[in-house]
Amino acid sequence: MADKKETTEEVDYTLNNPDTLTKYKSAAQISQKVLEAVTALCVAGEKIVTICEKGDKLLDEEIAKVYRGKKIAKGISHPTTVSPSSFVTPYTPLVSDEKEAAVELKAGDVIKIQLGAQIDGFGTIVCDTIIIRDEASGDEITGREADLLLATHYANEVLLRLMVPPGLVATGTDEEKAKAANIKAPTQAKMTSILEKVVKSYDCNLVEATTSWLFGRNEIEDPSKKIVLAPHEGGKGDGTPEVGEVWGVEMGVSLGSGKIKTLENRATLHRRTTLTYALKRPSSKKILNEVVKKFGVFPFSLRQLDDERDAKVGVVECVRGGVFRQYEVVGDKDGESVGRLLSTVAITKNGLQRLAAPPSPDLSKYKTDKKITDEEVLKILEQPLAKEVKAKSKSSKKKKKPAKKTSAAAEEEESSDEE
Repeated sequence: MADKKETTEEVDYTLNNPDTLTKYKSAAQISQKVLEAVTALCVAGEKIVTICEKGDKLLDEEIAKVYRGKKIAKGISHPTTVSPSSFVTPYTPLVSDEKEAAVELKAGDVIKIQLGAQIDGFGTIVCDTIIIRDEASGDEITGREADLLLATHYANEVLLRLMVPPGLVATGTDEEKAKAANIKAPTQAKMTSILEKVVKSYDCNLVEATTSWLFGRNEIEDPSKKIVLAPHEGGKGDGTPEVGEVWGVEMGVSLGSGKIKTLENRATLHRRTTLTYALKRPSSKKILNEVVKKFGVFPFSLRQLDDERDAKVGVVECVRGGVFRQYEVVGDKDGESVGRLLSTVAITKNGLQRLAAPPSPDLSKYKTDKKITDEEVLKILEQPLAKEVKAKSKSSKKKKKPAKKTSAAAEEEESSDEE
């Protein structure tokens, strides 16, 4: 008699499975909706910690509305963080740290808002940079603020295009497509070189060690692939983007040198690792159990735990034992303002698709005498991110819509016209 064998079907968690992309898109919609709501909360006089708390509450509320009644893990993939002008990394203060909890937004602050949601382990994270305005500010953004936001926007647009695999969105004859596909993907050193041309057009610099990560199920920092721009001495990334992958694409730009330093602020953002360690303190064991249950291996803030004060004590042993990774609070070495954008993108057979991304800026509001003139950069900006998908029609006689101009190229032209 033959032995009975258990037949367990392996679930395909790649983009080949349509459910995977659907879950990413559901998480992305939540991330973008809450980003918009949190942006509206960022006004002069509002406390950063209050905004972060409200943002997390909104994330929880929106996440609860999807996949109801299904045995699917879901939650926050990145807590709401609001980083002041010179801060580079995500920042989320604690209520129990009175000095930091009292910090309010001021008119003129360059604020980075970052947050995210996950469905079934498929996380999306988004970050946008805004300027805190007051009644006297008006709609126009001028001077160095305009330079920073334009440099960050265009550098981000160029980086996204550099991530599209060669030949993937090529047009023309079969011979021309094959030629395009044979071009080598740009090295990370080449990416840095091109992006430096972009930001220097606005007298800005890339933020040191700006890193984009390969995403996966329950993974937002896959160690197998990452892209590091303007790396530290000895630091480097590894791997190039390929079809079927999801990436968190980050752009960081500084009005200063772009060099970074660790700030004195308490590190409140952590993430559980896969390491095991025999914790001794009851407070350490308590918060580890809570983190496993609530956040899995996604980043969390000590602010989100049941007891902040216990968490501040227990986290010490967890970090020392390697059970938690601690995200230090890092800022611009010169104390200059920093702009950051982060998009979650999918690379499909049709090109690069923005899943969760910051909203497109209204470039007519930016006034500066600077602009991009480098031909190589302008040529990249003209390239599409994806193939033009023709709408299915019942009648083949219907007229085709004229091809639209690449948004990034149109934006650059519009910005130049404004000048």
